Amino acid sequence: MAVRRISCSIFSSVILTLFVFGEVLAGGVFEVRDVKVDITAETAAKARETALSDGEFRAFRLLLKRLTLSEDHQRLPQLDSGEIATYVSDFSISNEKTSAVRYLAQLHFRFKPLEVRRLLYDEGLSFAETASKPVLILPVFQPASGLVLWEKPNPWWEAWTKRAFDHGLIRITLPRGDLSDINTLSTKQVLGAEVKALGKLAERYNAGDTLVVYARIGLNPDGSGARRLDVSMIRYSVLSEPETIKIALDESEGESLNDLLLRGTEVATSMIEDPWKRANLIKSADGKNIAITIPITSLSDWLELQERLENVSVIRLIEIVLVSLGEIRVNLRFVGNYTQLQTALGQSDLVLIKEDDEQVLYPSSPIKRRKL
Repeated sequence: MAVRRISCSIFSSVILTLFVFGEVLAGGVFEVRDVKVDITAETAAKARETALSDGEFRAFRLLLKRLTLSEDHQRLPQLDSGEIATYVSDFSISNEKTSAVRYLAQLHFRFKPLEVRRLLYDEGLSFAETASKPVLILPVFQPASGLVLWEKPNPWWEAWTKRAFDHGLIRITLPRGDLSDINTLSTKQVLGAEVKALGKLAERYNAGDTLVVYARIGLNPDGSGARRLDVSMIRYSVLSEPETIKIALDESEGESLNDLLLRGTEVATSMIEDPWKRANLIKSADGKNIAITIPITSLSDWLELQERLENVSVIRLIEIVLVSLGEIRVNLRFVGNYTQLQTALGQSDLVLIKEDDEQVLYPSSPIKRRKL
């Protein structure tokens, strides 16, 4: 591949900026948003202090659970508020309300990636930090009258609306259920597994895969009279054949129907998150280097691709080696293996393939042209 070198000042500024940043930040993976707090105490000041401490503790636990397998959650380190504070980069507060003795707010925390990774390594915990593209959830409920999706009431749908979707590596999204959704995908098309219609709705929500989650309430076959929730999940992906997962949950003593359904959403979420995490576990802090060629037609192309690369959390360092009119060559330092790197790049709409003796990076979705 012929190369023409250039030393234009605008390209030079891009290179300098990249070197200044050094290690690429992990972005939203180490950010926990919308932690709701509601504390009553002797005074408003005491309520606020307790709420911030409680919110920080819960946010940190959510972060550690986000990164690790559910089977390892009992092994997560138990830190006090003073210790957790050392892992906080910054935080902000929204929807703050106070009275003489009560404090309510939503807290947003950003944690220090390097320090959190070091903590997990020291505890001997493998972890993942590659967030998936959104997965569109379609909750189909089976009452006595027949299967319902858009129709109301749909208590299974309502249970999914109560989930905190932004706390996991699998980004779950629910459709709005408006007229446009109903016209795009009918319940009949869902039951008929019409992949084209399912894909069209997923595209509307910028989702990668669609997960149709069927739920039915029956009786426990042990004769106790307790209820049982049967869940069947079918995942539709452009990259693989449909995959089905089945779950059966027995009602616990004193558990309401709404609580049983909510527990069903939690178990279902874990069933799709854990395989993703397991495939993307980072077992060592040791990095690997790879030389990559990135074809471009303009500076705008590079700026867009650079932004996508900076959202790939397994990449630790981007070093520009060569800039030309038609390509940029970089050295990437990353953790994990080559397949995990390809997976992580794919979540940012990037494709890494080998051509001849080179590793070449292409966008898998259109580049948005910028005004320079």
